[in-house]
Amino acid sequence: MFRKILLYLFLTLSTQSFSQSVARQWNEEMLHGIRNDYARPTIHARNLFHSSVIMYDMWAVFNKQADTYFLGKNIAGFQCPFDGFQSNEPTLKAREKAISYGVYRLMRHRFANSPEAAEIMESIDILMDDLGYDKNYTNTDYSNGNPAALGNYIAEKIIEFGFQDGSNEANNYANQFYVPLNEPLNMDIAGNPDMEFPNHWQPLKIEAYVDQSGHTIPGGQPPFLGPEWGRVVPFSLTEEDKTVHQVPGYEYWVYHDPGPPCYIQDGLGAEDAYKWNFALVAAWGAHLAPSDGVMVDISPKSLGNLSMDTYPQTLSEYKEFYDLESGGDPSEGRVLNPITGQAYEPQLVYRGDYARALAEFWADGPDSETPPGHWFVLLNYINDNPLTIKKIKGKGAVLSDLEWDVKSYFILGGTLHDVAISAWGIKGYYDFVRPVSAIRYMGEHGQSSDPNLQNYDPHGLPLIPGRIEVIKEGDSLAGNFNENVGKIKLYTWRGPEYIVNPNTDEAGVGWIISSEWWPYQRPSFVTPPFAGYVSGHSTFSRAAAEVLTMLTGSEYFPGGMGTFDIQKNEFLVFEEGPSQSFQLQWATYRDASDQCSLSRIWGGIHPPVDDIAGRKIGYEIGQEAFSFAEKFFTGEIAKNGVLFPNPADNKITVLYKTDKNVEAVLFDVLGRKVLSSSTSFNTNNEFVLDVSGLRAGLYFFSLYEGDKILWTQKLLKN
Repeated sequence: MFRKILLYLFLTLSTQSFSQSVARQWNEEMLHGIRNDYARPTIHARNLFHSSVIMYDMWAVFNKQADTYFLGKNIAGFQCPFDGFQSNEPTLKAREKAISYGVYRLMRHRFANSPEAAEIMESIDILMDDLGYDKNYTNTDYSNGNPAALGNYIAEKIIEFGFQDGSNEANNYANQFYVPLNEPLNMDIAGNPDMEFPNHWQPLKIEAYVDQSGHTIPGGQPPFLGPEWGRVVPFSLTEEDKTVHQVPGYEYWVYHDPGPPCYIQDGLGAEDAYKWNFALVAAWGAHLAPSDGVMVDISPKSLGNLSMDTYPQTLSEYKEFYDLESGGDPSEGRVLNPITGQAYEPQLVYRGDYARALAEFWADGPDSETPPGHWFVLLNYINDNPLTIKKIKGKGAVLSDLEWDVKSYFILGGTLHDVAISAWGIKGYYDFVRPVSAIRYMGEHGQSSDPNLQNYDPHGLPLIPGRIEVIKEGDSLAGNFNENVGKIKLYTWRGPEYIVNPNTDEAGVGWIISSEWWPYQRPSFVTPPFAGYVSGHSTFSRAAAEVLTMLTGSEYFPGGMGTFDIQKNEFLVFEEGPSQSFQLQWATYRDASDQCSLSRIWGGIHPPVDDIAGRKIGYEIGQEAFSFAEKFFTGEIAKNGVLFPNPADNKITVLYKTDKNVEAVLFDVLGRKVLSSSTSFNTNNEFVLDVSGLRAGLYFFSLYEGDKILWTQKLLKN
């Protein structure tokens, strides 16, 4: 709880010294609701998105230039009728009232069955009272000119939309098809004797299971969260992004399909990508104690500044990218802060303190707002910085706090909603195993490096001197009767068995029997209840980092530095520590994202194969969703048409409003027709055109209705 308070107070900076827009106040209420609900990243990404849509549309309806997203539109076959709105109230007051009633009604509905519903409802009731609004006003007939009725109306329609958007909200988001292949892993005993399918996810059986928000899950065996989430209606994801995977009785929809992860091979030791990935997770557990005396510089001078070109693809590249022995990645940092012109100051700390703090900070828990909410917290932290200039992409006029908030929430909300759909669609279809299952499974089988040594098994762990070894006679782990001789031992974090009181005890690092390995998590939590591949944290974080970079017009945090203070012996929740106070520091949003990705490996939650695929997908979604969202701000879709991305690589999305059959034509600079396609626009007023076969250069895109030119736009092909 103390860590949550620190995070909340520091990152929101919501002091009483300045006023906040009504959108910001309702976003804080939404985050408060998420922290007091079950930890469900998919559902809360959707909640954040739907509340952001309400805020944005209730702002846009009073702006002649902007285009609404939901109000008056057809979204995937759901029509939200709208006849226009006239109010006698001043515009700002009308917007604030409509936003408040809209989000209030949505939250009353979405959090009605939360474990802390009473606290959530009390909080939003207090805000409505403070704003001077009648909570009992439920009229949705906005023709009366009352903005409260308009807010009630859009909430009613968003709620209706939510019952048919593919989320199965009406049945409490229950899975309709997915069934796990493996029997549950009982964490009360050592090993993993019942795992039959080592490439696939395994449920966990934990006495008094507590989720990442600190709420007890009845039964101690939570089901897979959201394996069918790929069927949820997205924000900007297109048909061209989607792959349909047929399995008996079901279709999995996967957006930005990365292909399969690495599956276990017979033998090969560390040359088997599967075995190397999970062995690295266990090996990085050796970094989770400051007593080894290893010091690292965690300032932007030494960390960050990674290019996507350095992301690995082959196993040999993975081995170069992730340092198995010492931890971390090949980032080199930056000498100078380009905003201040001053050198970044080194910050030497114990690696064991740094790695543990990362694992807990980026876990977003306990008392979690989940990864989507965490990036909204970071956005609010940036918004509150006096150095932030509130211009979209750093250009144009400075926006009011309200306009900036509704637009930034709309972009980020839509982006993270799309991430949840993509990442969980991938998780559901590929159904990949988590480290706690894989490491215990391989350890149960023995070692796979040398057929001439004891306890060889093709599915065993790879032997790595100093990290993964065979227990021999005379070893302290051999047992009184040498019953453990030939088993596999790990040099890693020793686990919760060595922690009686987390306020005073530290498990430390040492040799343990591999069948007793734990991730660096609470024993009542262990691992999130869904498949690993791809990492949600990596995908959410990279997408959000791209959005914040484009939104602010700078890749850097305000002033060239984002920070979070870690207090000695107060921050860690799983055990005592850290042994010193220090700061987490990031020069850029992408640096923060990359650090989040590494934290999940140190935390024992993801192997590298989950991480890199997630980073790449997050980059793509962040770019696409931002380009899609910003078109609504200028009314381009309503007035003319929109073509994005521009410049383009392989495909372009065209937005245009017409119910006619048209011809899309591309001309080169000499006026020669180089590409044409007959098309009709779908219900979202869009279609996708493949331009991968064109050479790089300048082109002119036109839409024709017969011989009539409807619209022309320049296109730059990369």
